[in-house]
Amino acid sequence: MSEQIVVTGMVLTSMPVGDYDRRITILTTDRGKITAFARGARRPNSSLIAGTSPFAFGEFEVYQGKSAYNVTKVSIKNHFRELTQDIDSIYYGFYFLEFCEYFCQENAPEKMMLKLLYQSIRALESKKFHRDLVRIVFELKAMTIQGEGPEVTRCIKCRKTDELSWFSVKRGGCFCRACQKQVDGVAISDSARFTMEYVVKAPVEKLFTFQVTDEVRRELKALMNQYMGHYVRHTFKSLQTIDEEFSQ
Repeated sequence: MSEQIVVTGMVLTSMPVGDYDRRITILTTDRGKITAFARGARRPNSSLIAGTSPFAFGEFEVYQGKSAYNVTKVSIKNHFRELTQDIDSIYYGFYFLEFCEYFCQENAPEKMMLKLLYQSIRALESKKFHRDLVRIVFELKAMTIQGEGPEVTRCIKCRKTDELSWFSVKRGGCFCRACQKQVDGVAISDSARFTMEYVVKAPVEKLFTFQVTDEVRRELKALMNQYMGHYVRHTFKSLQTIDEEFSQ
């Protein structure tokens, strides 16, 4: 048997295998997204039951098999129980999990994405922030971490840092008043752009420290919907449910 290692991470997906086992996907700090089997995790007396559910965050003791890891012990630090009891919020949480499962890579450091995922789910659970604001912050920061975020600090064409009043999804960011002519896009308010700039620049730990007006939140949501639709070629099932049933 391979050497046992301990990884810190969060369970993204969990599905039954055979009569008593589970196959889980874990987003980890140092090894990225890994697939692991939890033998006997569906038995009533298994010590792995709580640690193999989506959102479970903690330390996983694993060893590497031929095609996947095997979980032998789990020490859970947070189950996010309050989130799982709120039907409106849990779909946003599932969207964040699904997003990370799609974007994050195997055998690659994903410390920043794991940290963003953890902080975003905490923000959903706290009830202090509108769910759509948490979604906006998560999407914008995640795209930035992945190297596909918009340029919101200076004009894409002339590099000026003031009078940035135009946002082009196709060109991937902002233009100043002088350069916005004949550029496809929409007007962006100072408040919305300042918010985007803060999210892009701020450390993950400081992301959820502000509020915005309903008007700015709706503007940001419209901009990010367009941006995500253009740059992410994937349909997230949980996001479809949010947009159909729960978005306000």
